[in-house]
Amino acid sequence: MTVRRRCAIYTRKSTEDGLDQAFNSLDAQREACAAYVLSQAGEGWELINEQYDDGGWSGGNMARPGLKQLLSDVEAGKVDVIVVYKVDRLTRSLADFARIVDTLDKAGASFVSVTQAFNTTSSMGRLTLNVLLSFAQFEREVTSERIRDKVAASKRKGMWMGGPIPIGYRLADRKLLPEEGEAKIVLGIFERYAALRSINALVYELAHRDVRTKVRAFRDGRVVGGIPFTTGPLAALIKNPVYIGKVAHKGALYDGEHEAIVDQKLWDEVQSILATNRCERQLGKNARYPSLLTGLLGDPEGRPMSPTFASKGSQRHHYYFTRLKPGEDRATAWRVPAGEIDRAVLDCLTQALQSQADSRAIETGDCSHQHETVGEAFSSKSVPELRAMLLERNVAVQLMADQLVVRFGPGDDMTNIKLPARLAHKGGELKLVVPVRGTEPARSPDPVLLKLVVLAHTAQQADLKGEDDELVDRYSTAHYRHLLRISWLAPDILAAIVEGRQPVTLTGRRLLRVTNLPLEWAAQRKLLGFA
Repeated sequence: MTVRRRCAIYTRKSTEDGLDQAFNSLDAQREACAAYVLSQAGEGWELINEQYDDGGWSGGNMARPGLKQLLSDVEAGKVDVIVVYKVDRLTRSLADFARIVDTLDKAGASFVSVTQAFNTTSSMGRLTLNVLLSFAQFEREVTSERIRDKVAASKRKGMWMGGPIPIGYRLADRKLLPEEGEAKIVLGIFERYAALRSINALVYELAHRDVRTKVRAFRDGRVVGGIPFTTGPLAALIKNPVYIGKVAHKGALYDGEHEAIVDQKLWDEVQSILATNRCERQLGKNARYPSLLTGLLGDPEGRPMSPTFASKGSQRHHYYFTRLKPGEDRATAWRVPAGEIDRAVLDCLTQALQSQADSRAIETGDCSHQHETVGEAFSSKSVPELRAMLLERNVAVQLMADQLVVRFGPGDDMTNIKLPARLAHKGGELKLVVPVRGTEPARSPDPVLLKLVVLAHTAQQADLKGEDDELVDRYSTAHYRHLLRISWLAPDILAAIVEGRQPVTLTGRRLLRVTNLPLEWAAQRKLLGFA
């Protein structure tokens, strides 16, 4: 008994060229496939009425309406055999081919190429298909590379290589020509931005004057544009080098074949204002309530945190709150008090950077007490100035459930500092409380102070023995004498430094600054904050 096999013909052409002809490539493919199905009528093959055509669609992916409908019908059990003129009509990708074969196997279906003898039900047939598709994929990639090279070469010559035609121009003979009315609008936009120095203010003014975006009509009948300008499209317009007669390609600018609408002087002025505004926005100079860690702080899930506030009576309380994506549950958000976390970050950075400065001072033997400390530098700055200092040091802050991680420095040599913190509330919002300044947790010994003590006793032993020691010989006479004075510190002061119990005010830099360190132990304790 002959088994009935329902056959569907699939046709494809990469471009739309010639599809408007009475008998085109898709018709030729379908006719050849129909003849093949008819030749197999004795085996129970019969053609279904549905047509699956993809005219003007690439075979490099599966995002094709005809193919999607065909595979959907295969999964629904409506098709037993897919018939194509050549295998590359179905796909040019090995990965896509594997997915298609998997779909066919699950549905108990197969496919046939009328010009190539393949059988996907056998291992040899699949091997042959894989080899063929490898060459098809190679051909597609080589063609893509050739097209990219041609586009790059054409843009280097200043040629227009397609895409949305920018407002101010029209296309004629594959070249951009100024559109007088639109060109005046573009020039006016640049001039008004130079005067207003604000994209938001310019958006408002253009809307008030009813200036709209360029209207573009597509071949499928769609019409886009003709709407008021918003900040994004307007910013893109005033950054587009096409208006000074240039063509951009991969970060480089080339002299274009088209005429400029904006002169170089006005363009440079506008770009300078944009750069200044971008920098000021990053530093928060124009913000009414600038926040120190905007853009630098992330929650435990890696989501960025933004500043927010809550008013209670006449008081305004500032927080950092997780920036949620549309649809995200608000209960998963984190909230931390901005003042506490700002102070904690600045404190730990001050200590870390001061420790590094002290270590460098010890290495160079510079005992000068005229240098400004890191703490003094930070305390005298405004929030925008502090943000500039944090950005310069590549600071990033990561919020965790039980700690705060502060990272700074170059990527290859980044310093990580972990601050303890505790979860104070969990409900609709999560709130983290960092330690309050003035409450000192158990501390590890200060490595800078320890190094000073070791060097001081090395200098003392070398002096007593009358011998040279390479650890201290490289220092100046003044610094060597200062190390000798440190070696005469009281035993309890030395023990406190070794155990990390010294006052928080006693740092390596401060100890280096004390040029008149007394020999009397009681005076030492009073001077260094132990008494």
